[in-house]
Formats: sequence, structure tokens, C-alpha cells
Amino acid sequence: MRVAVIADIHGNYSALEAVFADIEKLGIDDIISLGDNVGYGPEPEEVVQALLQRNVFSVMGNHELGLISVGYFNRLNPGAQESLEITKGLLSRESLCWLGNLPAVYICHGARFVHGCPPQSMTAYLFSPSANRLQRIFSTYPETYCFAGHTHSLSWFTWRDNIVMRHKLKTGVTSLSPYSRHLILPGSVGQPRDQLNSKAKYCVWDTGTLNIEIRAVDYDVDTTVRLLKERRFPLSNAIRLK
Repeated sequence: MRVAVIADIHGNYSALEAVFADIEKLGIDDIISLGDNVGYGPEPEEVVQALLQRNVFSVMGNHELGLISVGYFNRLNPGAQESLEITKGLLSRESLCWLGNLPAVYICHGARFVHGCPPQSMTAYLFSPSANRLQRIFSTYPETYCFAGHTHSLSWFTWRDNIVMRHKLKTGVTSLSPYSRHLILPGSVGQPRDQLNSKAKYCVWDTGTLNIEIRAVDYDVDTTVRLLKERRFPLSNAIRLK
């Protein structure tokens, strides 16, 4: 079984199109989204409809939460709030309903999928977590494999014999030890912040070989930037893509 794990599309339909084209070449069996399908990007409706057409299962991200929770929306920074207000106006009723009913966590293929931090947080970040925090996190869920998004960066943590380790995660193939538990952050499709390049990132997980592959895909950044300006999204959303 080969599973494509995509995260943080953020309304960047050009990036998602390129990733889907790459996925189609690989003979992928399943696609799972880690949430934040919208927010920041100029084509949220196109993104949601593309996910629905391909039967992509998604968990809820913090930007989806911001669409349905006034309390959480008020905690977001002004740029994220402005982006979500514009996003809401670009979404159909069907898409808003789908986004608002996404679950916090998904268990499938013997793995846990969550947006922010396991066991099921949509909002907690995993930026450079301490060893003690990682120990606590691993103790909160039973699955050997867990995939999370939210940071827009590439990270990989393992747990074995009560010892937590951090590993560098780059593009290409990485072998996962069958004797460890793994927490993997596969980067962002629509707004990567991994300091490698501006390409759309996603992960292919082979449940048979226990390999993961981080793939980096070129896409039409200029079209996304142009649409961001035309639809009056905050300028910072476009700057981050470059």
C-alpha cells in the first residue's frame, strides 16, 4: 500500500494540481490530507472541489477551525483573519459544510493522522519540541506511525525504548525502522517553509517497505501570486511563496 500524505495546501490550487499530477504517475493507493486545505491561498473553492472529486480524506486544520469557531478566529493574527474572511467569501455552501465537519483525527493503515500535534490537536505546533515534550506526546497515542502538519516544515521524530530522537528529513527516500515509533511532519503543499526551496512538498508512505519519500514538485507560483493580488489577500501571503 502506497499512501500520499499531503498537508497545508492553504488554497494554493496551482500547487495542488502539480502534486496531484505527480501522484498520478506513481500509482498511489490512497491520499490523506492533514488539514489547512484553505486559508492564505487564492483558490479555496477549487482546492476543496479537487479533494472531493478524488475522495481525499482530510482531518481538520486550525484554519478550518477558524471558519467555524469565533473564539479561535479571534486568536489568529490579523493576516490570517483577513485571509479567512476573504476565503469564506470564495467558498460555496457545500465546501464550507465539508470543511466545517472534518474530524480532528483519522486512524487508517495502522497510522494516526492529525493536523497539529497528536493525539488530536488542530492548533498545537511541533516546532523544535523538547525531549520531555516528545516523550509525553508519544505516550498519548498507541499507533506506531503518526503524520502531522501545521508547521509547514519537514521534521521526523522517533521513539524506541523510552528514548526520543530527532532526525533530519530531506527530499528523497528515508527508511523507517520497524523497531521504533515514528512521528513525521511531511511539509506543506501550498506554502512550504522548510528552507529548502519553494516547491510543493508532500510525502509518499509505503506501508510494505516502511519507506517514506518526501517529494518536491514545481508548480506555477506566478499564477498563485497573481490571483492573491487580484483577490486582495494580504501581500505577505504572496511574499512567502517566493
